[in-house]
Amino acid sequence: MRMTFPRSLSLSLALGTAFAASPGALPLLPAPAARAQAAPAATASAITAPVSALYAALSRIQAPNSGSFAQRTQILGPVVDKVYDLETVLRASVGLRYASFSDADKQRLRDVFRQFTVARYVSSFKPGGDARFTIDPTPRPAPVGTDQIVTTHIGSTDDTDGTEIDYVLRSSPQGWRIVEVLLKGSISQVAAQRSDFSGALASGNVQNLIALLQKKVQAFSED
Repeated sequence: MRMTFPRSLSLSLALGTAFAASPGALPLLPAPAARAQAAPAATASAITAPVSALYAALSRIQAPNSGSFAQRTQILGPVVDKVYDLETVLRASVGLRYASFSDADKQRLRDVFRQFTVARYVSSFKPGGDARFTIDPTPRPAPVGTDQIVTTHIGSTDDTDGTEIDYVLRSSPQGWRIVEVLLKGSISQVAAQRSDFSGALASGNVQNLIALLQKKVQAFSED
């Protein structure tokens, strides 16, 4: 599958603000303690479908006359809700502290983390450009558990090989959902976000992290 994206695409923004500074790391997500198995051919398309849907939506928000930041957010937001398991990503990005938050604080944090995730994409994928995205139609099993990994590459006419971006997907009652993104096959977005969030959570006050994410959303919307 090949789709066209803008030359101005910033991978560091689209996939994690701390990627550039984060060391290589495998996913840090809790997964079912089951033996990894290759996906049957019949389910391969179901596993890759969330990634395909995400890139189709990103293509829409990059189209000429796709609207204001707010309008593009309205296009992308429902797709992010459908293809990501944001609760799992957030819990892993925060770490053990997450369990100690009140239900009300968890809900506020989930809301702003969702805004942050969508705004980061909308800020990064702008109209125009010449980037190209390729999705490998054959998922592979994660090293442990029952998660599956979908390999993709993003490049351009000047760089046909592009950069490898892998998505870790997990089966849920709602279908397969993205729970992790890996830059160059090994640099974990979750690990990068955990590093980025740790300073705000050093005092144990979740409001500091909420304020940090709100500030990032505002910055993305002004880009």
